[in-house]
Amino acid sequence: MSDLSVAAVAVERCKTELREFRIPDIPADAGLLRVVATGMCGADWPMYQNDKPGPRILGHEIVGTIERLGELAGEQWGVKVGDLVALEEYLPCGHCDYCRCGEFRSCLETDTRLPGKIRYGSTPVATAPSLWGGYSQFLYLHPRSVMHPVPPGIPSHIAAMALPIGNGFQWAYLDGKAGPGKTIVIHGPGQQGLGCVIAAKAAGAQNIILTGLSTDENRFAVGRALGAHHTVGVDKQDLLEVVSATTGGRLADIVIDCSGAGPAVTNGSIALLRKRGTLIVSSARGPIDGFDIDRIIGKQIVLRGTRGHSFEAVELAISTMAAGTFPLEKMSSHVLGLHELHDGLMMLGGQGREKSIHISVQPWKV
Repeated sequence: MSDLSVAAVAVERCKTELREFRIPDIPADAGLLRVVATGMCGADWPMYQNDKPGPRILGHEIVGTIERLGELAGEQWGVKVGDLVALEEYLPCGHCDYCRCGEFRSCLETDTRLPGKIRYGSTPVATAPSLWGGYSQFLYLHPRSVMHPVPPGIPSHIAAMALPIGNGFQWAYLDGKAGPGKTIVIHGPGQQGLGCVIAAKAAGAQNIILTGLSTDENRFAVGRALGAHHTVGVDKQDLLEVVSATTGGRLADIVIDCSGAGPAVTNGSIALLRKRGTLIVSSARGPIDGFDIDRIIGKQIVLRGTRGHSFEAVELAISTMAAGTFPLEKMSSHVLGLHELHDGLMMLGGQGREKSIHISVQPWKV
């Protein structure tokens, strides 16, 4: 193999350059991944618009094969050279209270809002050995890497959805307790919302309602194929009427806001919930003015903020992929090469000429 890796580097606001990086020596407790595919996450868009903390290789929905492996790393991770794995973006410490109870996504070492912390897809190239993002031919496997074996037969562009679908299992099933007899409203028909649809359907939810705008009909069609019973363009339909009509006035057991649309959606979700229902918020875009805490108390609603996924959630996602029970191909709207990364990121942010759902980047694609 070459001693160099080509990577697409976000060098400043909404600008990408292809650069070569020297592949580092691999110590006994680390490894090197040959990246096969990396999915574009919605979080890549705000990072692409921000030139801080400096040039970096974005991309954290990473799938690849083990290219090099330190002797100690092989024992620690339980993998060998040639194995296909899906990575989590987190690099947890492994010994804090959060890690020890299985919630390493809350480990302070994974929080890049704190100084000096590293994570796949957001760490600047100035931090040695630079290869921290999935939009690269090779990725440095830090000793604290968390990885999942990918079973044979799962196409790489589908395996690259492990994290967004894992988010769906975390938010809808593990956090929201979706299950038989439950009505769940999911705001936002993007990859995260569709992941929630998959999880709710797999859990046996009785009534799955996916919301968005009337211009989201292509995403609604995918949502229905994945198991949504109803899709609602909230700019054309009264959502409360739909929820009331489809539940006989009982209203929803669970509402998940993964739309990122802001206060109007989050505030409006309270009216959709039955007493003792659950409101899960994964993105709110800052403080929410007019949030009616009295109604939260009066309806005894469980309010939960959620961020990311547990190890279990990603395992559930990969098992679902392996089972082949969902038409996941419908979620994959684009497969691009490194030279097309800028166009893909602009599309992700709604600035491109085409609409997308899930975009994957294959760094060896010509």
